Amino acid sequence: MNIFSLFTLCGGLAFFLYGMTVMSKSLEKMAGGKLERLLKRMTSNPIKSLLLGAGITIAIQSSSAMTVMLVGLVNSGVMEIGQTIGIIMGSNIGTTLTAWLLSLTGIESENFFVNFLKPKNFSPLLALIGILLIMGSKRQRRRDVGRVMMGFSILMYGMELMSGAVSPLADMPGFTHFMTAFTNPFLGVLVGAAFTGIIQSSAASVGILQALAMTGSVTYGIAIPIIMGQNIGTCVTALISSIGVSRNAKRVSVIHISFNLIGTALGLLALFGGEMFLNLPFLTEPIGAVGIAFCHTIFNVCTTLVLLPFSRQLERLANKVISTEDKPSDFAFLDPRLMRTPGVAVSECAVMTNRMGALALESMQLALAQFIQYDGSREEQILANEDKLDTYEDRLGGYLVQISQHGTSSADMRTVSRLLHAIGDFERIGDHALNLQESAKELHEKQLTFSTIAREEVDVLTALLEDLLNSALRSFQSDDPQMARQVEPLEETMDLLTEEIRSRHIRRLQSGQCTIQLGFILNDLLNNAERVGDHCSNIAVSVIEEQEKQAASHAYLHSLKKNDEFSFQLQQNLSRYVLPAETSEDQPAE
Repeated sequence: MNIFSLFTLCGGLAFFLYGMTVMSKSLEKMAGGKLERLLKRMTSNPIKSLLLGAGITIAIQSSSAMTVMLVGLVNSGVMEIGQTIGIIMGSNIGTTLTAWLLSLTGIESENFFVNFLKPKNFSPLLALIGILLIMGSKRQRRRDVGRVMMGFSILMYGMELMSGAVSPLADMPGFTHFMTAFTNPFLGVLVGAAFTGIIQSSAASVGILQALAMTGSVTYGIAIPIIMGQNIGTCVTALISSIGVSRNAKRVSVIHISFNLIGTALGLLALFGGEMFLNLPFLTEPIGAVGIAFCHTIFNVCTTLVLLPFSRQLERLANKVISTEDKPSDFAFLDPRLMRTPGVAVSECAVMTNRMGALALESMQLALAQFIQYDGSREEQILANEDKLDTYEDRLGGYLVQISQHGTSSADMRTVSRLLHAIGDFERIGDHALNLQESAKELHEKQLTFSTIAREEVDVLTALLEDLLNSALRSFQSDDPQMARQVEPLEETMDLLTEEIRSRHIRRLQSGQCTIQLGFILNDLLNNAERVGDHCSNIAVSVIEEQEKQAASHAYLHSLKKNDEFSFQLQQNLSRYVLPAETSEDQPAE
């Protein structure tokens, strides 16, 4: 083995890590918000958590990404610390699949079909299909599938390079003597942990161990402690991701480290005990790539089976290590770590936008209530809500722009576009609520009152406005285009109603039944109601555009208003929101 073999080994490692990154990122992108929705279905059932953690890790092929995702979700206050324990354990099991895939490199057979399972034989074909999908397909999902194939092929090519680079070591007596130093299990654990911590990839570390095992110089007694150390080394990613997060999020890293440390301690105890009392002969036998994959799986499965019943104790241990509790302000609004899995980040932004919409609706309801009976505490709440809405718009807007630069899927990009439009509309609804609050305050301070008929008209308008807001918000929160189609007839009803109230008001002015001063306040109310209706229409149209990939909003609205269903719903609304009959009798001024 010469210096060029060392260069090849380093190049193979580079290809391996790059292929793993491309593959896992593309898998995460394809999964999108499904990961976050799956995690939110968590229950207190530890078996369900375990299977979910294993399944997601197998799907995205990265236990590190899984851990960082959990740290981010706990830091944002979305998940509780107890919900992450089973997922972490399952993630350790899920990550062993990579070792089994890498073990295919050791297949030797004259049979065509068996030999075809060898990665160096099928990876070139997989790479060809992948590049054709990337270059020839117009659909984003197919291009993502192509990137997964390319990533896997590059990963396997890197594995073949590493295997070829270290193969000359089999004929070097010095290497055999060097490997005997690792018969000390503590040294094996230390080396496995250190190397994995440096490259931050347990899959790559296991892959290199499998490549070395093909030389025939690695025994079970040497490999098993190194495998245990590799599981400890993979915790480095969790440690780095826990810098600058809430105390509760730090506990995720503590649980991850505790799980692997306790598992390693139990594993070493079993190894020493077995050697002492049973004199295990297989420890001195050479281990192959399949043997390493097997030992890696057995270690993680056994550790999980032993520690799963003690999940509560692991949580208590984490609470003792990080003893102080978080304040509500310690939770991140939207944790930047979630951007490592853009689909999860987009899903969390949708949750935050739903909260923003609910806040805008609350502000509008409070403002409308001020016209019925003015209350100073309501004014304080409306002002506080307006500050929150401004914060939501600034933070969400910036976060969504950053997400769009992290290679999200086409479906997630449509969601990002919908959310960016919606946060502007929700913030403007909050502004209109503040305008109505000012009008109600003026009415209260000047001790003015609407006439009976004007009061009844305002009540009909208020009922319609609340129904319009609720319909728009429900369609947005459920992302339901069918429900969203009901918003536009309500908005058209709002336009017709405000126009009729305005005409009535002018007639009352001409007959002396209304004063100019009250007319200004009524006109402000009508203008703000119309503007809120426009924003509700924008929100509903954005839902339909995302779900059905419609063209521009104006084109959709034009076609919608020619629809028979639209006309039918409009007539129903007009028969439901009926203004009181006008009277020619003299009435007090409004």
